[in-house]
Amino acid sequence: MSVSYMTHPLIKHKITLLRKQTTGTNEFRKLIEEIAMLMGYEALADLPTADIEVNTPIEKTVQPVINGKKLAVVPILRAGLGMVNGILALVPSAKVGHIGLYRDPETHLPHEYYCKLPDAIDERQIVVVDPMLATGGSAVAAVDFIKARGGKKIKFMSVIAAPEGVSALMKAHPDIQLYVGCLDRCLNENAYICPGLGDAGDRIFGTK
Repeated sequence: MSVSYMTHPLIKHKITLLRKQTTGTNEFRKLIEEIAMLMGYEALADLPTADIEVNTPIEKTVQPVINGKKLAVVPILRAGLGMVNGILALVPSAKVGHIGLYRDPETHLPHEYYCKLPDAIDERQIVVVDPMLATGGSAVAAVDFIKARGGKKIKFMSVIAAPEGVSALMKAHPDIQLYVGCLDRCLNENAYICPGLGDAGDRIFGTK
């Protein structure tokens, strides 16, 4: 089991701004993207590299570049879309897949309505992104879908998580690496994270 909780002051600062009820849609969207980039820097520290020969203006040299199949970024729709550009800013060549899930308002169980992943998914490092890890139902289902299609090397990034969600995801998929911006207190009776930041999808896209 591998769970990493972010400790960088910039991540903490930006998450605090996310939480504020007065933070508008445009600022919220930018903050999510910036946090994803900062978290991605940490999460991708173990990307494999290979040495290549390059010519500098001074001399010929051997230097490292990222090796292997291109990274796959897979947002859980729709809130996960807000984190994609942050990762692409770090690895512009990454491929992007999509997993569409919605949560039943009564049972809180996830239902799939869309899943499209890059080819050769079994050879790629996969980063699944979703700003909120609440009950863990959607996260578990998303990783289930990826594994069913051959995905093996999976990281999951969430800006805010509840202990219940972390426990559920790691119990179902102890082989993945989980990166959490901030671990919050608990879920309320409506399965919202407390203190949380409300509905991330609504705040990213300006909907209610």
